[in-house]
Amino acid sequence: MKILCVGRNYAKHIEELANERPQSPVLFAKPETAKLPLGDDFYIPEFSQDIHYEVELLVKISKVGKHIQPKFAAKYYDEIGLGIDFTARDIQQALKEKGLPWEKAKAFDGSAVIGETWLNTSEFESVQDIHFSLQKNGRVVQEGHTGMMLWKIDELIAEVSRYFTLKIGDVIFTGTPAGVGKVEAGDRLAGFIEKKSIFTVSIR
Repeated sequence: MKILCVGRNYAKHIEELANERPQSPVLFAKPETAKLPLGDDFYIPEFSQDIHYEVELLVKISKVGKHIQPKFAAKYYDEIGLGIDFTARDIQQALKEKGLPWEKAKAFDGSAVIGETWLNTSEFESVQDIHFSLQKNGRVVQEGHTGMMLWKIDELIAEVSRYFTLKIGDVIFTGTPAGVGKVEAGDRLAGFIEKKSIFTVSIR
């Protein structure tokens, strides 16, 4: 299983981190070891003092594909999920300043929460009209809507498949909306698609 991620896909999130708006999707990957085992707590790693949550809508690939055209992209997935891209923001900032890759900040063990619950795309009138949110200790801290994406889901699949052969079970993280923030030991995070609970994770 590959975990392929999209950065800077929501304008307000770009603004909150004072990043430059990209001309094409920012892509990066997490290894399979980045997936937090279902039911496990997330332990803040000793190498960072500033771990941030980033809730993201997920797409699970259901068909092998390469060089997929946007108009055919919907044939390559039928499940939508939700997850968290945990980011060591202090390390990421240091790497960005030096023009270095982000893997140490984005791809460390346990950095990808993938909710156990997946929803069939047939449950939605359009995958570009889905609301999702993240609660931290019972308070909403992030709210997203797929209609606000700079690049829509089918466009992302087309772009990703230019560079990486998509295989069954691969997961695409489609970007985070504004509202990212730091986690502390004792926090509890809960993710929702519309009003349906998709995951919970405790921070240690």
